[in-house]
Amino acid sequence: MSKNKEMVKLDAQETIFFLKELESVKSKTYDKKYPELKMRSLIPISNEAGPGANTIKYFQYDMVGVAKIIESYAKDFPRVNVRKKEFRSPVKSLGDSYGYSIQDIREAQMTGASLEQREANAARRAMLQKEDEIAAFGDAETGLLGLFNHPNIPETVLPADGAGSSKLWADKTPDQIIRDLNLIANSIVETTNGVEVPNTILLPIEKYTFIASTPRSNDSDTTILDFFLKSNPFIQNVDHYYKLKGAGASATDRMFCYKRDPDAVTLEIPVDFEQFSPQEEGMEFVVYCHQRIGGVIMYYPLSASFADGL
Repeated sequence: MSKNKEMVKLDAQETIFFLKELESVKSKTYDKKYPELKMRSLIPISNEAGPGANTIKYFQYDMVGVAKIIESYAKDFPRVNVRKKEFRSPVKSLGDSYGYSIQDIREAQMTGASLEQREANAARRAMLQKEDEIAAFGDAETGLLGLFNHPNIPETVLPADGAGSSKLWADKTPDQIIRDLNLIANSIVETTNGVEVPNTILLPIEKYTFIASTPRSNDSDTTILDFFLKSNPFIQNVDHYYKLKGAGASATDRMFCYKRDPDAVTLEIPVDFEQFSPQEEGMEFVVYCHQRIGGVIMYYPLSASFADGL
C-alpha cells in the first residue's frame, strides 16, 4: 500500500506535518538513554550475524596430543590433532508498536505542538526491558541464553564462616568479605591455569553499596571496595545491578565474576531497534517496532564464575 493511500484521511498539509513529526519522534526515541537497564554496558554487543540470521553458529577448536623424546631412526612419532566443536544459538524477533489517532495529528498541527513523544518512548523502553531480561536470564521457552544463569559456568562456594556460620556479608568481617571477593576472582585463574583472567565483578546494589561505604577497619580511611581493587591483580571493575538480588539458589543474592571481553562473551543483536512506516488501521496510524536478538553467547564458560548466598 502506498503512503498516499495509507493517509487518505489526512489532507496534503496534514500528511506532510505527520511525516515530518514522525521522523523527529523516531530520532528522539532511538537516542533515548535508559542507564538503569545496564546489560548493554555489561556485555559486549555483537551485530555480526546480520539481519537475515535465524541461528548463530560458532566453532571451538581444541588441540590434542603430546610430543615425546625419540631415538634416532624412530618411526613411532606421536600424532597430534585438532578437534572442532560446533555450537548454535537461536535468533528471535522482539516487537511492539505505538500509534497516533487522526485527531491527535490534527490537534498537534492546529496548535503548533509536537506529536506526543511518550508513546514512542514507551515502545523503545518496552523493547529494551525485554532485551535486558533476556540478556540477564535468557528465555527457556525459545532457548535463548542469559549471562547470569548461563549453563556450564562453575560455582564458587563461599565459606560459611560469618557469625553463626553464615555466608551473609552482613555477618562477616571486612577481611572475610575481601577474602570472598578474591576467592571468586582467583578461582577462575587457578581453575584454568591462568588461561582465563576475569576483569569484572557484579553485585546486587545493596552489597555493592555496603562494600563501597564500609571501612576496611575501624582506623582505616579505605573502604572494602577500594582495598580489594588495589590489591587484586586481576579485577579492574566492580559494578552493581539490581537483577542479581535474589538471583541465586533459594532466592539468595548472587555475585557474578567474568571476563568482560568480546572474545569471551557477547550479547547478540543482529538487528537493533527499528521502526517501520506508519500503517493506517481504522482512525489511527500505527508504527510497528522490531528487533532481533540472539541472547548471550559465552564462548568460554570457565572465564566466569558465580557465588550465591552473600
